[in-house]
Amino acid sequence: MSSTHSLPDSAHQAGQMHLMDHLEELRDRVVKSAIAVLVCTLITATFTTQIIEILLKPYGSKMLILHPTEGLTIYFWVAFSFGVALSLPFLLYQFIMFILPGLESHEKRYIFWGVPAAALLFLIGVTFAWEIMLPTAIGFLSTWQPEIFTQQWQANEYIPFVTSLLLWLGLSFETPLIIFIMAKLGLVTPQFLIKQWRFAVVLIAILAAFITPTIDPLNMFLVMIPLLLLYGISILLSFLA
Repeated sequence: MSSTHSLPDSAHQAGQMHLMDHLEELRDRVVKSAIAVLVCTLITATFTTQIIEILLKPYGSKMLILHPTEGLTIYFWVAFSFGVALSLPFLLYQFIMFILPGLESHEKRYIFWGVPAAALLFLIGVTFAWEIMLPTAIGFLSTWQPEIFTQQWQANEYIPFVTSLLLWLGLSFETPLIIFIMAKLGLVTPQFLIKQWRFAVVLIAILAAFITPTIDPLNMFLVMIPLLLLYGISILLSFLA
């Protein structure tokens, strides 16, 4: 009778040891990632002043602060934000190495070529936001009702506004890659994407309204146009997949 129960007990213990190994590896990779973020934050802190000066260029003048520690808080917040951005390749590497043993050979191939593609699409989105979207939005906001309002923006409102716009547009440009991977995995088909184009337009309009920092339709259309083009590209990529 004891021999009958020894096999399940040993299998259960082996499963526990296997789970503990995974948790230990996860802990090690999280610790390494945290150290990478800290080091990169210290690196970006050395030229955060230059980063803030670049972020202020679309506005064209210095920012207003209302509290004694506000400037210091913004400085370290920018240093941390760009430190995380600088450490993203290492963070992504740690994530890939953690999930890699559980992937099939063809899935590993998608991961390795998908990483540089994702980085490229993100940079294209950020460039579009910086060169086209941001100047248009700031030009509209800074000249709104000048006979009524005197524009003097605060740093703790402007800096997060700029960085969030860059982030969300950069992430939205990842759409073709995400849909391509979903098509490769059989989660979506080109026929489904074509059939649901009206629903996609509504979702894109909602997303554009969320990303757009102004209420005017011009800025909303500036966001919608590339997102609609990206949806069309996604359909073509799903055919390839």
